[in-house]
Formats: sequence, structure tokens, C-alpha cells
Amino acid sequence: MKNLKTSFIESVHELRELKTLAASAMLLAIAVVLGFYTLQLTDYIKIGFAYIVNEMTGLLFGPAVGGIVGGLADLVKYLVNPTGPFFPGFTVSGFCGGLIYGFVLYKKPLTIKRVILANLLVTVLVNLGLNTYWLTILYGDGFFALLPARILKQIIMLPIEVVLFYTVAKTLAKTNVLEMVRGMRAS
Repeated sequence: MKNLKTSFIESVHELRELKTLAASAMLLAIAVVLGFYTLQLTDYIKIGFAYIVNEMTGLLFGPAVGGIVGGLADLVKYLVNPTGPFFPGFTVSGFCGGLIYGFVLYKKPLTIKRVILANLLVTVLVNLGLNTYWLTILYGDGFFALLPARILKQIIMLPIEVVLFYTVAKTLAKTNVLEMVRGMRAS
């Protein structure tokens, strides 16, 4: 528990740096752009890639910044390109996802096991738990009526999301992009 508290406090201190705010704003803009490439299959199921940016923000700047960017990304994506009704619960989910990514990935070695853990936690707690609950409130359908299709989608998407993020993060690390972004903060 102490590690979580320390990680969160260090991430809050990241917010004091102007360069962190600038890099986070750029990541937020990328998340909004990626939001345009979301495939809405049904009212209950959509596939998108903005999670990559939320996960990257958590990796680079920690849970506090990851949570803020995750929540803001949901708001800005809706303002720029509204699809369906706005529901603040999904903003909470965006915040929680960024928080989880930050707690699992921030200032830790980037390993496939750690990426699997982060994505698995977000999949179970946020995507299947919170988001399914928000959909029951929004559309009035039963939680367990929505759950089977959402579980199937998550079973299909989890390995894709893990491989995609791990590949992107490792590629950016090899080309020193992650270190350049991290280095922006140290001045």
C-alpha cells in the first residue's frame, strides 16, 4: 500500500513541471485524434485505440497524471466528436483506467507481464465492471444481460491491446522517444 501512495505522490509532483503538462497535453491531443478511429459496433460495444495514450501517460507520468489525462480525454473526445449521449460515469472510468495504468507501470521496468497485469486490471475492473454498470444506468438493461457480449469482446481485445501497447512502448523505448519525453521533465 505504501508503494501505491508513494507512486501517487511522485506522480502529483510531476504536475508541478510545465514540461510534464505540455507533454500530457500533447498525449491528450493524440488520444482525441485516436478517438476518431473508434468503431462503434453496438450501443454497448465499441473498439478504440485511445487506451494506448492513457497507458503511455500512466507509464511516463504516473497514476495522478494518467488519471487526469484519462478523464480529460473522455470529456474532450466527446466535445469534439459526440457519439451517443454524454454520461459522466465514462469520465470516471477514463480516470480510473489512467490511475491503474500509472500504478502498475510508472517507474517500473516495462515487461510483458506488467503490461498484461495493467491491461487485465483495467479490463476486469473498468471495462467489464464500471463500464457495464454505466451502460445499465444509461440504457436501463440488466448488468448480467450485457455482460456476456462484453466479456466476449474483452477476451478478444485483451491480447490485442497487450501486444499493441507492448510493441508501441518497446519501439518508442528503443528509439529513445520515451527517454526524450521523460528527459523533458528534468531541467
